[in-house]
This record gives sequence, structure tokens and C-alpha cells, in this order.
Amino acid sequence: MGELIMSAPVAGLTSKGSIAVEDVAMLRHEVFGDGVVTRGEAEALFALDATAKDKCQEWPPFFIEAVTDYIVHQEKPSGYISRDSADWLIRMISRDGMVDSRTELELLVHVLEEARSSPGRLCVYALEQVAHAVIDGNGPLMLGGAMVPGLIAKAEVELLRRILHAHGGDGNIAITRAEAEVLFRINERTAQGHNDPSWSDLFVKAIANFVMCSAGYEAPTRDVALRRDVFLEQANPEIGGFFSRMISGGIAGIMEAYRSPGDIGAEWEAKNRAAEALARRAEIIDADEASWLTGHIGADRPLYENERALLTLIKQASPEIHPALRPLLDKVA
Repeated sequence: MGELIMSAPVAGLTSKGSIAVEDVAMLRHEVFGDGVVTRGEAEALFALDATAKDKCQEWPPFFIEAVTDYIVHQEKPSGYISRDSADWLIRMISRDGMVDSRTELELLVHVLEEARSSPGRLCVYALEQVAHAVIDGNGPLMLGGAMVPGLIAKAEVELLRRILHAHGGDGNIAITRAEAEVLFRINERTAQGHNDPSWSDLFVKAIANFVMCSAGYEAPTRDVALRRDVFLEQANPEIGGFFSRMISGGIAGIMEAYRSPGDIGAEWEAKNRAAEALARRAEIIDADEASWLTGHIGADRPLYENERALLTLIKQASPEIHPALRPLLDKVA
């Protein structure tokens, strides 16, 4: 941790053990009027959040806004989360691998949403917080007792959608394998529950986005691939045309839309060029991707309905599929 900057007003609030409306106004205008500009100042806010047991409703928005501004805009280059900053944030909010409070979980998601680019680990860590709750009943989402472990409700689906959509910055066009792994784990462990229908919609779109991009297709941006309109009812010959329309923009145009501005240095430009070259090299659903998919959709059990929809989409949208997938694809009409 950096040097803990504890000004007299912040130290006073820490010892008081509570944060009132007037305290937030004082912090906003007198202490952090120019923003949170150092890591030590940000850590002082974390210390204040941890020690104050009684907090007014104005505190969480201020805390989230102040720390997000520091990590996204004050750290350089502005708008880009470095690995060091991501690791620091995880350390600050993590207790035994789980986020400690709803406020810190919202901070994590808000940072992802505000950043133009962030390490994949940060997005996966956020997804895992939802997985802890819906699978095992652990973590800050369980506070208040509104959730039922073993099923995924609409609120959790929308949180997953926010996280996945937020990670779609520079170079993060398609769903990554690590993200897809978390989604498959959630799907497997909640398959027997009465999940909200929006879960199947998100699951199929996200996994199809991962597989099709891995197959060399010009994947849609996450904004397009994960939007809320439902297409599972179109699981018929029309679905191929639907997916084709989704990917019609072309990888070059997508990369250009997310290309980093020239004033933040050659490192980010090189990252973008490498991502574009990698996307262009892949040609088909190869043995590795086929093996990954068959490993998650086992042949020794009946297909879940959303798995059937996923396979239908792949079968109708991809002209070149590795033979290892054929046994699974033969299970769908």
C-alpha cells in the first residue's frame, strides 16, 4: 500500500465512527475539491469506509465517484487501468477472494464501466463475485437475504451484463475464455433452478461471441452481442441470418472504433494492432476450441435448453466446424 494520507478532517471522521451528510459535503468541497490525486488519499477513503459503522446514504455515491476518478482518470494514462492499478483495487476490496460490501462491488463495476480499457483479470474477478452469490450464497450480493443460492434472477443477469459490457473497451471486442469459463460454471450450477429467462439469452449470446470470434469471424462489439433483445425464440434457420447481421460490420471497422488516441503512447497502439492481427489469423473452430466446448457441454447428460440454443446457433452460423463438435451438434435438429 502507498503512504496513507490521513488529513485532520479525515482522521477526525475515522475516530468518530460515523459519516453524516455534512461530512460528505465537507469532504467533497474542502478535502477532495481537486479530486483524489494520490493512492494514499484513496486508501484513506477506504480506511474511512471500513471504520465508519454508521454511514449516510450520500456516502456510497461519493466514495464510488472519488475512488473511480482516481483509478480511472488520475492514474496515467487516463482512462486505462494498468495491471498494477487493477491488483491494487482487488487488494483493497478483497477479503478471502470476495468483495467485502455492496458499495465496494458497485465500485468495482463502476471502474470497469468508466475505463476505456482494463485487464481481463479485473472483469473476471467481478464476474466471480456474482458466481459466489448465485452458486454458494456467499458475498456482498447476499446481504439482505433477497437472493436464493442455486438460481439466477434478473438482477444478477443484469449485473453480469453490465460487467461484460463494461469490459468491451480497446481490444476487448469479444468475450474471453476466462469470462466464458465463469459463465459456464454459473450455468452448470444453476441449471436445475428456476432461472430468469434473461439468463439463457445472455449465456447464449456471450458464449457464441467467444466461440465465433475464436473461429475467426468478425465478432460484434459487446454492445451489440450482449444487448437485451431476445433472440432465443428465433432458434430456427433465421438465426444464422440474425448472427450474420450482427457481425456484418467487419473487424477493421470495430478495431478502428475502439482504437486508442495517439496521445497516450505507442504501447496501446501496439496492443490494438496485435489484437487485430490475432483476430484475422484464426480461420475455423479449431480442435482446441472444439475440445473446450465439448468439455463444458458433456456428452454423458441431456443438453440444457440454453446449451441446445447455443449449439443451434453455432451449427447454423458457422460454415467450418471441427469434427470434434459433430457429436454435440448432431444432438440438435
